[in-house]
Amino acid sequence: MSSGAAAASEGEPAASGRPVVPELPVVPELPVVPELPVVPELPVVSGLAVAPGLFVTLEGGDGAGKTTQAALLEEWATGQGRRVVRTREPGGTDVGVLIRDIVLHHRGDVSARAEALLYAADRAHHVATVVRPALHRGDVVIQDRYLDSSVAYQGAGRVLGPGEVRDLSLWATEGLLPDLTVLLDLDPAAARARRDADDKPFDRLEAEQDDFHARVRGEFLSLAAAEPERFLVLDATAPAEEIAAAVRTRVAALLDARTS
Repeated sequence: MSSGAAAASEGEPAASGRPVVPELPVVPELPVVPELPVVPELPVVSGLAVAPGLFVTLEGGDGAGKTTQAALLEEWATGQGRRVVRTREPGGTDVGVLIRDIVLHHRGDVSARAEALLYAADRAHHVATVVRPALHRGDVVIQDRYLDSSVAYQGAGRVLGPGEVRDLSLWATEGLLPDLTVLLDLDPAAARARRDADDKPFDRLEAEQDDFHARVRGEFLSLAAAEPERFLVLDATAPAEEIAAAVRTRVAALLDARTS
């Protein structure tokens, strides 16, 4: 073999003049990482994730039987193994107890707008410290009165404007609405007869005239007509157990939907 051929065989440039590039080493494939399961995002209302609990409110005029129905619903839900937080507005917190004394029992004058703002202040603190934490724990919150009462009593009863009062409460609560609102509908005359039978002093709202309570009832019914998917309207003159059975049926359906 000639010396030129020997040089070419030892890695010298080939006849074309280009050097021979050695092959790169084979890199072993990385193991395949299984995909993580997709966790569905919670729906968002006003920038806050909706919690997994259930928020039930009871509304209606004074004397309609809200307290009785709240107690019956609490007993049933607890018997179903649910954690229950039963509360009310105003007065569901230490701050709320002070506000409740002002808006319901203050002997001096409280202007209509001041009254609406006090209810909103109670609601903001109550939702932030009691209701939302309970809902995020997955509890069932059963509440006597919520923002619909302000819309009816201050918006319509005090003639401040239902829309403005509703917007105030939605701002105070960062848009939180109940999953279910039970409206116990009762004629104001029948409600007054029930309150008279209780033989207790009337608070500031209970003591208002019949036309005030007529406006309140009318606004409650208007709210229910506008949001039929949220409201369950029941005749408050029906037997308490009959009302409770209707409420349980709706609440059970909502709870089943959350676990299915």
